[in-house]
Amino acid sequence: MATLSNFSPTSTNSRSISFSRTLLQCRHHFSAPSSSTSYRPNLLRRRRPIVTAKIHEIFMPALSSTMTEGKIVSWIKSEGDVLSKGDSVVVVESDKADMEVETFYDGILAAIVVPEGEIAPVGAPIGLLAQTEEEISEAKAKAQSARTSSKLEKPAPSPPSSAPAPPPTPPPPKPAPVVDGPRKIVATPYAKKLAKQHKINLDSLSGTGPFGRITPADVEKAAGIVSPKKTAAAVAADAAPSGPVAMPTKAAGNGGIYVEIPGSSVVPFTTMQAAVAKNMVESLSVPTFRVGYPVLTDALDALYEKVKPKGVTMTALLAKAAAMALAHHPVVNSTCKDGKSFTYNSSINIAVAVAINGGLITPVLQDADKLDLYLLSQKWKELVEKARAKQLQPREYNSGTFTLSNLGMFGVDRFDAILPPGQGAIMAVGASKPSVVADANGFFSVKNKMMVNVTADHRIIYGADLAAFLQTFSKIIQEPEGL
Repeated sequence: MATLSNFSPTSTNSRSISFSRTLLQCRHHFSAPSSSTSYRPNLLRRRRPIVTAKIHEIFMPALSSTMTEGKIVSWIKSEGDVLSKGDSVVVVESDKADMEVETFYDGILAAIVVPEGEIAPVGAPIGLLAQTEEEISEAKAKAQSARTSSKLEKPAPSPPSSAPAPPPTPPPPKPAPVVDGPRKIVATPYAKKLAKQHKINLDSLSGTGPFGRITPADVEKAAGIVSPKKTAAAVAADAAPSGPVAMPTKAAGNGGIYVEIPGSSVVPFTTMQAAVAKNMVESLSVPTFRVGYPVLTDALDALYEKVKPKGVTMTALLAKAAAMALAHHPVVNSTCKDGKSFTYNSSINIAVAVAINGGLITPVLQDADKLDLYLLSQKWKELVEKARAKQLQPREYNSGTFTLSNLGMFGVDRFDAILPPGQGAIMAVGASKPSVVADANGFFSVKNKMMVNVTADHRIIYGADLAAFLQTFSKIIQEPEGL
């Protein structure tokens, strides 16, 4: 009631008038200035976005940690095609797989800098992307200048020399100094023996050896004896043709020599073969050792016959067994990269060597110890299909911590594998063959046995470590129910 008594229309009107004045003030404050004001055009000019067109470069990407250059397999798009961000433009062959490269910009593919079949280093422009049609001619000119500069950077091959330079003629031996009066005779034992046989007085000879020592050649010369070696050399010199003789070519990289066979053809390495060769040479710097171990496989063979109709492969069985053994011996799954420390890997990733057309690749079964046998087999089939189609992603072939190489399907009983760079060990598995085995009581029986050889990095893995790992692996193979 007190509130209602204090209520008056006058106060209401005053509040309304005050509110109206406030609105008027606000409206006047935010109202647009007249056309006569001088600052409006400047305000609009400041807020208008300025769009500048730009020619973008499509670079050769690094598709793996070891990739230094890539080969253009094919261009999916052609010059003049309109592209959107995320479109696949080109297929690049890396050192392990063929992968499609996407564009990060919208625009027009104005020019192709690196055509199909050619190689470009990582980071080099392989194509140019224009934003407008007016920039296409500018992009083509830029691409042409890039091609010209790349050709100029290539060193011209040096012309082959017509004949190799003759080796320098050794200086003639210095004659022994003549000394008046009696002198001490210095001769080799064999020279003394020859002098006694041919009745040559050593006092009358001047030695051509070090410090005037008389050599057997000096005695033979005094006796008029021609050395058989010299005779053969003279005969060969007489029989040699008078024309220039082709010298053996020096082999690149190893300092050896080889003779060029007429009609032979030189085939350059593919990108994958070059990567494999580089890794194999790099592995020579690691001190390795090898341990072999026989493994009885009757129980494993019986299990394989049961699970084979369900799509399980022998490779999956061996990979699973190796992963379970590595879980008990983590040092065999470790890595030494800098020579000063080593790393215990948190995951057990089994890389399996697969031969494909034109090279070798190792698809990786990641976390092989945690996957069941059927899922592991399915994953392996998918990886093999992608590997043969050269569609593996980098993590699917460069994340291995332990490698498995199996040649048993070819009947190979045993072999040694080369340790891949960045891993601690690699297992080479031979064929399982019937063998005569003696038990603890001396009784003989025939059982299937395969040889397993492991090559390991001796900086971090020792003989006892590898022997214990192979014992565990053998036990898992002989009792495969846990697989």
